[in-house]
Amino acid sequence: MSTASRSDSMRGDGRATGRRIEQGEIVWSPSADVLERSRAGQFLSWLREHRGLEFSSHDELWRWSVTDLAGFWSAIWEFGGVIGHAPYDSVLADRVMPGAQWFPGALLNYAEHAMGTEADTDRSAVLGISQTRPDIELTFGQLRDQVARARNVLRDLGVGPGDRVAGYLPNAPETLVAFLATASLGAIWASCAPEFGPRSVIDRFAQLEPAMLLVAGGYAYGDKDIDRRPQIAEIRAELPSVRHVADIQYGPWRVDDALDWHAMLSAAPGGTPEFLPVPFDHPLFVLFSSGTTGKPKAIVHGHGGILLEHLKNHMLSWDMGPEDRMLWFTTTAWMMWNALVSGLLTRSAIVLIDGNPMHPDVGWQWRLAQQTRATIMGASPGFLMASRKAGLRPGDLNLPLRVIGSAGAPLPPEGYAWIRDQFGPRVQLNVGSGGTDVCSGLVQNNPLLPVHAGEISGRCLGVDAHAFDESGTPVTGELGELVITSPMPSMPVAFWGDTDGTRLRSTYYDRWPGVWRHGDWIQFNANGTCHVAGRSDATLNRGGVRLGTAEFYRVVEEINGIADSLVVHLEDPDGGNGDLLLFVALEPGLHLDTDLRATITRVLRTSLSPRHIPDEIHQIPLIPRNLTGKKLELPAKRILLGALPESVASRDALAVPTALDPFIALAEDRRAVAP
Repeated sequence: MSTASRSDSMRGDGRATGRRIEQGEIVWSPSADVLERSRAGQFLSWLREHRGLEFSSHDELWRWSVTDLAGFWSAIWEFGGVIGHAPYDSVLADRVMPGAQWFPGALLNYAEHAMGTEADTDRSAVLGISQTRPDIELTFGQLRDQVARARNVLRDLGVGPGDRVAGYLPNAPETLVAFLATASLGAIWASCAPEFGPRSVIDRFAQLEPAMLLVAGGYAYGDKDIDRRPQIAEIRAELPSVRHVADIQYGPWRVDDALDWHAMLSAAPGGTPEFLPVPFDHPLFVLFSSGTTGKPKAIVHGHGGILLEHLKNHMLSWDMGPEDRMLWFTTTAWMMWNALVSGLLTRSAIVLIDGNPMHPDVGWQWRLAQQTRATIMGASPGFLMASRKAGLRPGDLNLPLRVIGSAGAPLPPEGYAWIRDQFGPRVQLNVGSGGTDVCSGLVQNNPLLPVHAGEISGRCLGVDAHAFDESGTPVTGELGELVITSPMPSMPVAFWGDTDGTRLRSTYYDRWPGVWRHGDWIQFNANGTCHVAGRSDATLNRGGVRLGTAEFYRVVEEINGIADSLVVHLEDPDGGNGDLLLFVALEPGLHLDTDLRATITRVLRTSLSPRHIPDEIHQIPLIPRNLTGKKLELPAKRILLGALPESVASRDALAVPTALDPFIALAEDRRAVAP
């Protein structure tokens, strides 16, 4: 659709007043020259020239990528220009899950691939946008020099292969440099965002017994100054393995008895860094699960798996290359930070943002995209819908965007239509879903596929994803468990401390032996598109029919006055319908009155079905979310079913520590009136 033929008019609140967009309606299509201009098209040409392979459709290409795993992943290795310091004996020595052995014999280093080429020396590599201090820009040449200096500092402090380096740090260039220097030595990186409370940090870092801790004494969050020195002191006291603490001296806060990171780098030799060649599955970094309901799982990812997966994803799905600049708001605690950093693998520049993404207003990120001349922008579904509701018109800013990526939650069809109406056919919306577990996407778009409203365009190449019914049979056109039936290089090397693999197997392979169960509730359609309906353990079993939570949120959060919502289903042990409870957070100054209750009921009945009408509707101050923004449906449900709050969720793991208090109070009230 061209800009001139936009069909929906916009009210002052940004919502479409024209016809309602239909689920599955095409809102973007590949251009006629997509095979010539996109990396995915160039990959197809490469396969034809170097492997003699021809594919008549994207589905054919995907099927080859999950059938001939050795052929596909070796092609990514070659097409992506992987630097191997020793040849691999085979691509996949053992196809089993868990325990697949990828590229045995190979030696490489992830960090070596993030330095650009000699031709990139004077090109921008990193833009550090901060609400704490002036912005910073590094060229690839300066990045190499900084990494070389940091590597020498770490080495001189005794950090070597296998040692853990932990960062309690903001999303700043210093964090990136420390990570790449750690990786260059064969040491292992882990990070937590500085907004994490001490218990959350200790629960994560103490598992790893880090040798070194890098910290920032504080930061600015919008117009608020946050001093974290007391929290740092508490964390240090609980990490006896730490031999050195270094302060990156971010803002005016100075940490007592800490090494001066910048002074050490200034005194260290720079130049071009060295890189220790390590085996393919040598640990690169540790990511952590949310830790909402227990000690966070420490998920170990390897050099080779992350390198290949991110080369594939960033080149073929996000269409990234040397002329691109990627902006994606994230903290150092979310896997998107690791994915953002990997933009450097494609010789793209990356924008690191630290601060309040909604300060001074919801339009700040769009203006930042204009300021930084970003060509690829990440935007959460919540941010896109908030921009729409606020009546923003980023399409008027003359942004150089080509791709807008969105992940973390389902995006309603109205969000797809809003992006189309703002940017027309020149910007592709790439909605995806994946996870910390594989540090990438499992389903998303790429330049070769059309975009359907409310749908994810398809499976990622190399990802053998399906929906299984209760019997373990693949299903199409109905909801089922999201599973992966063939190994991927970026599946976890291990869980830290899980020496016999028991915890890893119980997490992913407990339902069907040899099949990865991801934990999402998904529907694949006959045309290859799909949509995620929520977490499978949070689906609503209403009278024997399982309903996804995402469809509730899409409808409820479009109602005027409702800012956010959460729905849980309390099953009836005797087999009845049980109780469906809807919780809503309203716009400031509003109250849940009789008229709004009636509106919610009517809209759910007409937009979904009578089965979706809640038995109870409650107004609460805010919806509980974890520190990465996920709605906490399962903890809320468990509290309402009588679980002890302290066994359900650590307050330190919540974005707002008191967010579950209304559920605790309601559970007490329900017990008081129970027969």
